[in-house]
Amino acid sequence: MSKAVFLDRDGVINRAVVRDGKPYPPADLSETEILPGVEDALLDLKAANYLLIVITNQPDVARGTTARETVDGINAFLGSRLPIDEFRTCYHDSGDSCDCRKPLPGSILSAAQKYGIDLSASFMVGDRWRDIEAGQNAGCRTIFIDYGYNEKQPATEVRRVSSLKEAANVILGE
Repeated sequence: MSKAVFLDRDGVINRAVVRDGKPYPPADLSETEILPGVEDALLDLKAANYLLIVITNQPDVARGTTARETVDGINAFLGSRLPIDEFRTCYHDSGDSCDCRKPLPGSILSAAQKYGIDLSASFMVGDRWRDIEAGQNAGCRTIFIDYGYNEKQPATEVRRVSSLKEAANVILGE
């Protein structure tokens, strides 16, 4: 079986736009900035034979404040510069009753089925409580990039780091 690192997008791979202590996705490609150390971290994980799969909620599409083409363009930009195997994007909002919106594990579980991933040997890395809960709900180990956002924190004890590079070092050290 394969092993994977599931990654949130905004705040993990690219810089989140923080307003009033809360993170938001970039509004468009001009606001999209790959975080320092991300490329090296992903290359190290790839060299250790991890699949790299981005699992991202983008509810602004359902809310009508961001075009799907904008989200897809940001994903394409990141994918052209980083060794990411797949982007799995939930375009729904909380009330849409989908199973792909984190904290539900639907996107992780479907990726595991597609690629034959051993979830117990895999990780979910995120910067919000929804990421951590989704990983736990799927049976992955979880790592929380803690930026001190002014919002709900993960409900359970979780490994906390300050960057994806630090998360990759933890993963590769296990």
